[in-house]
Amino acid sequence: MENNFNNLNYMVPVAQESETVRAQFYKKTYATLAMGVLAFIILETIMLNTPFVVEGMFKLIGMGKFSWLIVIGAFMGITWYAQKLADNTTNKTQQYAGFFLYTFAEALIFVPIMYIALSMAPNGALLAQAGILTLALFGGLTGVVFGSSVNFSFMRSILTIGFFLALGVIIAGMIFGFDLGLWFSLAMVGLASGSILYSTWQIKNEYAANQYIPAALSLFASLMLLFWYILRILMSRNN
Repeated sequence: MENNFNNLNYMVPVAQESETVRAQFYKKTYATLAMGVLAFIILETIMLNTPFVVEGMFKLIGMGKFSWLIVIGAFMGITWYAQKLADNTTNKTQQYAGFFLYTFAEALIFVPIMYIALSMAPNGALLAQAGILTLALFGGLTGVVFGSSVNFSFMRSILTIGFFLALGVIIAGMIFGFDLGLWFSLAMVGLASGSILYSTWQIKNEYAANQYIPAALSLFASLMLLFWYILRILMSRNN
């Protein structure tokens, strides 16, 4: 109760604030998002150039059909804890710690797919193409939300069901050993795009002015999911 009532501004959606406060909130949110992307790039570069990290990740996922399930389970646990830290209403240090923890976990889980993408295109062309497409789509989706008055709150239930279905398909694929294929990646791009729309709508309408770190974390998670499946699509075309 102390966290909720000692900071009443936390309860006021930024949509009800002045134009100046909204502008500052948006600036802080997207600056924090950019910081997360930069931290991801730096961490990923370090990890890809650290042999025991690369070898360790490939050994882990190569231990058997349930090994990747363990990785996903650990990632989900870290995600939950990072979100819990980021949602702290009074401690910015804990919020940033949660953001960095999630960024570190994303960089680690990306190691195998990034390594394979680089082996397919040593000049980094696949990564560059995936990055450009991801940012272009992200920018377009952001423009849709801020440039219209459409209420995207209806997407919450759709996204929840979609993510549970996707997780079920991924787990089934690992257990029974079938390839998820191009259509699944396309569906996940659609799901990630929907998540960006919903998260951006929340930033515009629901988050409070001092929630820019959890707002950025929500966007960062959706952005990384989008990048992952766009990269998978490009890799499948280069096989």
